[in-house]
Amino acid sequence: MSFFGKIKMALARFMQGRNGVDNLGFAALWGGLIISLLDSFVSTGLLYMLGMALYIYALWRMMSRNVYKRAEENRKYVTTVEGIRTKVKQFFLRVKNSKEYKYFKCPQCKVLIRLKRGSGAKVIHCPKCGCEFNQKA
Repeated sequence: MSFFGKIKMALARFMQGRNGVDNLGFAALWGGLIISLLDSFVSTGLLYMLGMALYIYALWRMMSRNVYKRAEENRKYVTTVEGIRTKVKQFFLRVKNSKEYKYFKCPQCKVLIRLKRGSGAKVIHCPKCGCEFNQKA
């Protein structure tokens, strides 16, 4: 086995049972990098400390042996980020389709309902809660 092969195997043995890189750790690394780049332009000690704290947090997450707890933290992070992405996508889709459709919120459950523009006044039935309300498209 070559020298680099031995190093690779030693690193694999060291990381066995540890968390490794996940989405939250990767986001912390990127956040630290962006804040460090900002600090190079602004030169404040606070941004430097924040960037280093994010680097240390990401390294701590990678080396942690409490895999279950890190997986739970990562699951919460991914769920939150996906929710935000979905809301942003839906907003831009509504803006894009605003000439064709008009959007309404159900007064009870706040679900978004769309109607074709120009279809006149209608009684809308909410697909989620069954509430009926009048709106003009």
